[in-house]
Amino acid sequence: MFYDFRWIPWNIAKVEGHGLSVGEVEYVLNHARRPYPQPIGNEKWIVMGATAGGRLIQVIYLVDDDESLFVIHARPLTGKERRRHRREK
Repeated sequence: MFYDFRWIPWNIAKVEGHGLSVGEVEYVLNHARRPYPQPIGNEKWIVMGATAGGRLIQVIYLVDDDESLFVIHARPLTGKERRRHRREK
Protein backbone atom coordinates (compact mmCIF):
# COMPACT_ATOMS: atom_id res chain seq x y z
CA MET A 1 0.00 0.00 0.00
CA PHE A 2 1.31 3.43 -0.87
CA TYR A 3 0.37 6.45 1.20
CA ASP A 4 -0.08 10.14 0.57
CA PHE A 5 2.04 12.38 2.77
CA ARG A 6 1.64 15.90 4.11
CA TRP A 7 4.98 17.63 4.08
CA ILE A 8 5.49 21.16 5.36
CA PRO A 9 8.75 23.04 5.97
CA TRP A 10 8.69 22.07 9.67
CA ASN A 11 8.66 18.28 9.23
CA ILE A 12 10.98 18.39 6.21
CA ALA A 13 13.53 20.29 8.34
CA LYS A 14 13.16 17.76 11.19
CA VAL A 15 13.79 14.83 8.84
CA GLU A 16 16.72 16.49 7.10
CA GLY A 17 18.12 17.57 10.49
CA HIS A 18 18.69 13.88 11.24
CA GLY A 19 20.47 13.33 7.93
CA LEU A 20 17.51 11.66 6.22
CA SER A 21 15.61 12.52 3.08
CA VAL A 22 11.87 12.73 2.56
CA GLY A 23 12.24 9.91 0.01
CA GLU A 24 13.87 7.60 2.57
CA VAL A 25 11.09 8.24 5.08
CA GLU A 26 8.35 7.68 2.51
CA TYR A 27 10.02 4.46 1.36
CA VAL A 28 10.13 3.03 4.89
CA LEU A 29 6.50 3.91 5.56
CA ASN A 30 5.33 2.55 2.20
CA HIS A 31 7.25 -0.71 2.76
CA ALA A 32 6.55 -1.30 6.46
CA ARG A 33 6.64 -4.94 7.51
CA ARG A 34 5.14 -6.67 10.51
CA PRO A 35 5.00 -5.87 13.36
CA TYR A 36 4.83 -2.29 12.06
CA PRO A 37 3.15 0.11 12.12
CA GLN A 38 2.53 0.06 15.86
CA PRO A 39 0.43 2.54 17.84
CA ILE A 40 2.39 4.37 20.53
CA GLY A 41 -0.38 6.53 22.02
CA ASN A 42 -1.81 9.98 21.43
CA GLU A 43 -2.81 8.95 17.89
CA LYS A 44 0.88 8.44 17.00
CA TRP A 45 2.27 5.47 15.09
CA ILE A 46 5.83 4.16 14.80
CA VAL A 47 7.59 2.24 12.05
CA MET A 48 11.14 0.92 12.09
CA GLY A 49 12.54 -0.34 8.83
CA ALA A 50 15.18 -0.17 6.14
CA THR A 51 15.42 2.47 3.45
CA ALA A 52 16.00 1.40 -0.16
CA GLY A 53 19.71 1.88 0.55
CA GLY A 54 19.59 -0.32 3.65
CA ARG A 55 19.72 2.33 6.38
CA LEU A 56 17.62 1.38 9.39
CA ILE A 57 15.44 4.25 10.56
CA GLN A 58 12.57 5.01 12.91
CA VAL A 59 9.61 7.13 11.83
CA ILE A 60 6.79 8.48 14.01
CA TYR A 61 3.70 9.90 12.34
CA LEU A 62 0.06 10.87 12.67
CA VAL A 63 -2.75 9.97 10.28
CA ASP A 64 -4.61 13.07 9.02
CA ASP A 65 -8.38 13.16 8.53
CA ASP A 66 -7.85 12.64 4.79
CA GLU A 67 -5.77 9.49 5.56
CA SER A 68 -2.48 11.13 4.57
CA LEU A 69 0.51 10.62 6.85
CA PHE A 70 2.09 13.53 8.70
CA VAL A 71 5.61 12.67 9.84
CA ILE A 72 6.52 14.23 13.17
CA HIS A 73 9.85 12.50 13.78
CA ALA A 74 12.39 10.41 11.88
CA ARG A 75 15.94 9.38 12.70
CA PRO A 76 18.48 6.62 12.11
CA LEU A 77 18.37 3.77 14.63
CA THR A 78 21.08 3.64 17.27
CA GLY A 79 23.49 0.71 17.29
CA LYS A 80 21.55 -0.99 20.09
CA GLU A 81 18.25 -0.47 18.23
CA ARG A 82 19.75 -1.85 14.98
CA ARG A 83 20.91 -5.01 16.74
CA ARG A 84 17.51 -5.51 18.40
CA HIS A 85 15.67 -4.84 15.11
CA ARG A 86 17.79 -7.43 13.28
CA ARG A 87 17.20 -10.02 16.03
CA GLU A 88 13.43 -9.45 15.86
CA LYS A 89 13.40 -10.06 12.12
